[in-house]
Amino acid sequence: MTGVQSVDSVALLPAYLAAGTAVLVLVTDLLLARPRATIAVAALGALGTAVGAALVGAAGERRTFCVGADCSWIFGGRAALVGAVVALLTLGVLGLSVPALRAGRSPVGEYCFLLACSMTGGVVLGAAGDLITLIVALETLTLPLYVLVGLRRGSLASAEAALTFFVVSVVATTITLLGAALLYAVTGGLHLDRLGALLAERPELRDLPLTTAAVALLLVGLAFKVAAVPFHAWAPATYDGAPLPVAAYLSTASKLGGLVALLAVVQRALPPEQTGPVLALLAVLTMTVGNLVALRQRRTVRLLAWSSVAQAGYILAPLGALALAAGRTDEARSAAYAAAVAYVVFFVVLELAAFAGVTALRPAGADGGTLDDLRGAARRHPWRAAALGLALVGLAGLPPGLAGLFAKVTVVRALLDGGAAWLALVVALNAVIGLAYYLRVTAALWTPTLRSAPNGGGIAAVPLVGVVAVVLAVTTVAAVVLGFAPQLVLDLAGR
Repeated sequence: MTGVQSVDSVALLPAYLAAGTAVLVLVTDLLLARPRATIAVAALGALGTAVGAALVGAAGERRTFCVGADCSWIFGGRAALVGAVVALLTLGVLGLSVPALRAGRSPVGEYCFLLACSMTGGVVLGAAGDLITLIVALETLTLPLYVLVGLRRGSLASAEAALTFFVVSVVATTITLLGAALLYAVTGGLHLDRLGALLAERPELRDLPLTTAAVALLLVGLAFKVAAVPFHAWAPATYDGAPLPVAAYLSTASKLGGLVALLAVVQRALPPEQTGPVLALLAVLTMTVGNLVALRQRRTVRLLAWSSVAQAGYILAPLGALALAAGRTDEARSAAYAAAVAYVVFFVVLELAAFAGVTALRPAGADGGTLDDLRGAARRHPWRAAALGLALVGLAGLPPGLAGLFAKVTVVRALLDGGAAWLALVVALNAVIGLAYYLRVTAALWTPTLRSAPNGGGIAAVPLVGVVAVVLAVTTVAAVVLGFAPQLVLDLAGR
């Protein structure tokens, strides 16, 4: 028997492409020192990573770094979906960053390099088959964001947001690692599938206090990453202090990564009878607190941040269906997992479209401003305001934003099928609460301003940079297309 493992480089191709993009960006910036070339390399690398992930995933599941039946890298349909979405989100955020980069508010080389490094972590995360790979990938996704949040020169709010994000993330990572260590002490395994099999086959392990502590610590650590209540306090301040494109990345790719990590351990490693009640409670608290606090927000990015918190509650809700015995059948569990992944995909597309709309309506390099700054925007910039309005209506789950509508229907259906009608009712009530602030912002876009902005400021004279227009148009079209093809996302999410 040989100790040398064979490595499936085809399975690793998306990770190679993402990591190669980071290296090429660094070399291009060093040798050419031309911002346009650096941005072009980063954009082409992100696009190539998305295409590579889709092609490898279309060929069927591939495994590598295996010891017997246990593999640390499993690249299938869901991993391909996550990798492609993360790469496309990176491409979109890079496009939104062009105006600020041209204005010299952030160093181009460092900015693109950090984005590419974060993208690498997101691609690896979707294929992680053990706890070590999962946690390292999640930190690779998160670590560059500490710097990106504080990279805006001369901004005290940006520095404060970066420090807040750093401190909270370090605590969350420490808790997650402690949970993983305790779980290893109980089971002697780190591969997700092996952990799940051991805990299912040996009920005495599940009853140990050490196992309960390990499960609790893992869930708490990952709940910090997705800004689930009561571990959410860092999100609004961090989003508001970060540059708009970075806030968009935090709200989409970073949240996608945290939820993928949480889903991986819940679906494959941890016992559902322990995780189900906790996730149900987290889902109820997260969606309710997020929606109620969002009602009082006057700053645009803070409203989107609290909206993002509430949306995390909707995503966690299908996993909370496992709290009831009727929700633990294999069919219901598969439907719940698929619904959670599908909702994440619908959400990040609509959220990116919303941030793109706000970016298009604000001066280059400016923050999100207040809701009053958006008042009457449709009279001056009808197409941009219409795209932002469509994204907000989609997040609310109303037509013609069909992507958001199907996302919420998918979640409610999974809850009803899983025997959690009470949780479906909570989701429906919170969706009604969410209508208030989404429609309030949408209506403000068409409400005449009561006073003129001084010195032609505000959004009246904002030039729309071509690449931002492209990102806004593409994300809007993607949201519309997903609304008419929701089953495609559900099929990929269930694989």
